[in-house]
Amino acid sequence: MIKSKLTLLACSLCMAGTLAASFTASAEEKKWTTVRIATEGAYHPYNFTKPDGTLDGMEIELYKVLCNNMQVKCEIMVQPFASAIPALNAGKYDAIIAGMSATAKRREVIDFSQPYTQAGQTFAVLKSSSLAKDFPDAGVRFSIEPADEAKALAEVEKLKPLLEGKTIGVQSASIASAFLDKYLKGVMKVREYKTTQEHDLDLKAGRVDLVIASAPYLKSTTDKPGNENIVMPGPQFIGGILGSGSSVGLRKSDPELKAMFDKAIDQAKQDGTIRKLSEKWFGMDTTPL
Repeated sequence: MIKSKLTLLACSLCMAGTLAASFTASAEEKKWTTVRIATEGAYHPYNFTKPDGTLDGMEIELYKVLCNNMQVKCEIMVQPFASAIPALNAGKYDAIIAGMSATAKRREVIDFSQPYTQAGQTFAVLKSSSLAKDFPDAGVRFSIEPADEAKALAEVEKLKPLLEGKTIGVQSASIASAFLDKYLKGVMKVREYKTTQEHDLDLKAGRVDLVIASAPYLKSTTDKPGNENIVMPGPQFIGGILGSGSSVGLRKSDPELKAMFDKAIDQAKQDGTIRKLSEKWFGMDTTPL
């Protein structure tokens, strides 16, 4: 009787082990045929919604290229930026392509592909503002990576007297917001917005003194008809808490999908697609090094 029970137990354990191995193999061999992608639809020129309701922008063209490279069918949907990561982890979609930088803080909760574009964060003001002529080092890039942070901190100290008492507009949950919180907290009044378009409107209306966002985005803003009075007079900041560049946001549980996007982005970098798209939409080559 004891031997029979031991035999049954051994068989049960064997079957359990076989099933576990089968489930593991199944997970490891997950095949992606359809990928659901979220974008903001309100971050020109990365992604935006046209008057007819269709999406356009650098990332809208890019995701089609990447999906073609991966040989998968892709579905795209609009999702508010501030709730994009929770919705990804909740399974509402499989990837985020929305000008999202891969920062250390975000990596705590999601994974990222390699970057597909890299540009700095900078400021925009009205031409009539004293900041338009007082800001130093227009267009100069300062890295806040540990090895270079001292120079960036010195630049921030130069900005503080100019910014004291001002009101700055920034998009909620953005890397620009994180930059202000770490390096310029308490210097200015910070007003947060759901979209960058909203803070642009308040800048034009004089309800904020300046805004901060990515350089390509602000360049596209200054190039729009009716925005001739908006300028970008200051330095740019890159690296560190600002991340390694715009990347595809992915769940940590989907390593196969990350590998697919990494390979597809490599292909788009090598064949010049990313250079062509960034020059078309940003007016500059933002291909990551």
